[in-house]
Amino acid sequence: MNSRWEPIVQTVSPLCPVGPGGEREDGAPILSRISATYKLRMANPWLGIPLEDYEGHMSLPDVGQLPVLAELFRCALEYCRPESVAVLGIAGGNGLEHIDCSVTERIVGVDINPRYLDEVRRRFGALAGLELHCCDLTGRNFSFAPVAMVHAALIFEHAGLGAAIENALALVAPGGNLSIVLQLPGAAEQGVASTRYASMQSLKRDFVLIDRDKVRRLLGLKGFQLVREENRSLPAGKAFWLGVFA
Repeated sequence: MNSRWEPIVQTVSPLCPVGPGGEREDGAPILSRISATYKLRMANPWLGIPLEDYEGHMSLPDVGQLPVLAELFRCALEYCRPESVAVLGIAGGNGLEHIDCSVTERIVGVDINPRYLDEVRRRFGALAGLELHCCDLTGRNFSFAPVAMVHAALIFEHAGLGAAIENALALVAPGGNLSIVLQLPGAAEQGVASTRYASMQSLKRDFVLIDRDKVRRLLGLKGFQLVREENRSLPAGKAFWLGVFA
């Protein structure tokens, strides 16, 4: 495996050498490492959702969000024409097929679930300049070389507007763009739709709709101005909003 794709978040192997005090050879207590990994899985439901469940749910006729998200990513790419792009919460790589490698030479995919990144690697490993990072968008160690465009679709509804948006902004190179997709409030069901995929129900507890005007004001205070926006209707009375900030 290419070393640049090694996950940043690592788990403890039961085959690690153990010292007389129940420690790994590097001095880290095994039980504390296992406990930390368990707590992370319990705290973040995305680690327990199979990619096939997520993509299956998002592709249901009464949800219909996966193709719309890919289309909005294409719109952002065509507007910004970035020489480098980062996709936050890349999941299985939906929309990467719209990247023009003659324009975009570096593609950064970020996700907290290493199994999602494995699938991105399988599907899109031939893309030149692809690099994948397994980490938490709200973490303190979120740091990569900046890119010309950062794309965050349905991220802040789950991660909030605190550390997540600060980390996203820090990833935007000078003169670059931040592209955001938010779910708009609708007259029908809000949040995560009812679904036959039981694992998706775990997302409901943390999903909060984000006010696009609040995002516009917040980013304005950070020196980012809205330069393009798009609305897309969805089944069940929902809609997506794309905002590109410069």
